[in-house]
Amino acid sequence: MIGAEERRPGWPEILAAAVAYILCYIIGPPIISSLTHDESVASGLSLAALSGIMGLLAFFAAFVIRDRSWSAFNVRAITTRWIFLSVGFGLLAIVMTRVVAGIAVAIIGSTDGDPQGDYHDAANAGPLALILQLLFIAVLTPIGEEFAFRGVISTALNRYGAWVSVIGSTVIFALAHGINLAMIPALVVGTINGILLVRTKSVWPGVIVHAVNNGLATLLGVLLG
Repeated sequence: MIGAEERRPGWPEILAAAVAYILCYIIGPPIISSLTHDESVASGLSLAALSGIMGLLAFFAAFVIRDRSWSAFNVRAITTRWIFLSVGFGLLAIVMTRVVAGIAVAIIGSTDGDPQGDYHDAANAGPLALILQLLFIAVLTPIGEEFAFRGVISTALNRYGAWVSVIGSTVIFALAHGINLAMIPALVVGTINGILLVRTKSVWPGVIVHAVNNGLATLLGVLLG
């Protein structure tokens, strides 16, 4: 019988996920730009959808290269208790993100470094656009990114210890968002979700935290302007 350590994804899965993600990152945005003609609402919706699709393609690239079960990538059910706790951690994430981002903006003196302006334009473009944006950014993106960064990367790195798993996956996740203001929520959410993966052995708490954070950030952006 194959042991859990042998079934766990490793460097081949990390490499497959990275190649798929980078190719999508290189190819996707130029295609979206040409199709939307850089119109901010259409671009924002498309880029939000792309972020989730990139994660899912990266995950499945890792999933198919060797005989691995869903549970090997920590895709397994959680208890009701952890569902509620994860919602609480999502609320904590949005508060921490706001505080840290506020400090960063106060130091920088500008939000010009925020690359997600099109996301905000899409969310403010009316009820239908807001619903679509929430589906893409608060449902599709959390699933795709958590499956890729926690399901593949955190799980694979956990063979070297919990701290390597949490810190390594968080740094990679943050860098994937670029050196800009988007790195702040990525660092906060990545740290919380890395710890939750180690604690629960499931990607779903991280998906919930990610969804709550992204959904509330979008809604707050609409309500507060």
